[in-house]
Amino acid sequence: MSYKSIFVHLDSSEAVHSRLELALSLAQQFDAYLTGFFTVYRPEPGSFYVLAGSAEYYAEFEHRRLQQQGALERLFRAEMLRMKVAGEWRRSTEYANRCVPQAARLADLVIVGQYNREDPESFVAQQFVENLVLSAGRPVLVVPYAGQFHHIASHVVLAWDGSREATRALHDALPFFRHAKQVTVLTINALNGEPVSSRVPGSDIATVISRYGANVATQEIEGVKDVSIGETILSRAADLEADLLVMGCYGHSRWRELVLGGATRSILKSMTLPVLMSH
Repeated sequence: MSYKSIFVHLDSSEAVHSRLELALSLAQQFDAYLTGFFTVYRPEPGSFYVLAGSAEYYAEFEHRRLQQQGALERLFRAEMLRMKVAGEWRRSTEYANRCVPQAARLADLVIVGQYNREDPESFVAQQFVENLVLSAGRPVLVVPYAGQFHHIASHVVLAWDGSREATRALHDALPFFRHAKQVTVLTINALNGEPVSSRVPGSDIATVISRYGANVATQEIEGVKDVSIGETILSRAADLEADLLVMGCYGHSRWRELVLGGATRSILKSMTLPVLMSH
């Protein structure tokens, strides 16, 4: 099993170059076809015409977007040629929460960036990453806006709770597990209500992962009560010097809002390493 098609969302944010570099590196590593998909937030043209001068503002806005797009496309094509990666450049002016999930469903792995509140250019659509993870049906690798990630998955942490979402994430991450030097199965409060003689949490699934040739260890954290589960996972991943976190994403739609599980929400906000999420 491998990733033979990789999709990376590109925009005009400050972190886009780091994300593109990682996507190219992974495409080269897995000999995958890389699709660079450029789309950004686009206000409705009609919304600008209520004030004098707003038409000119919109024209300038579009001109700047075209310049940013052109520069990034030239970089994308040059880097693909330099790294001998096959792929294509695509762009869309449609609403991102509609067009990106549709396009992403054709890929084995989807790469997006974490939203950065300090960078307005990283806003693509309301709850963009959350919507993509819940609706694309593909594993989504979310890259933090802070830091450089040239290579990942030397040490992978799997946040394991035995759920359907975690199981999906595990199997979506198998190509990374097979290339990793170390995989750690992390469980939290797994022995709640269990007798003292219970077997080590995560041991069964660690055995499954080891059949793919991975070096697997288990770690359990018990008694977590007053601390966020997401923060606990990130803290332990940092202690282990992991460079990839794999986890299931919990969430559902409620009216016009996406409601996410606490750990998912916390990690999307405070992530310090790339996170592979599946739903």
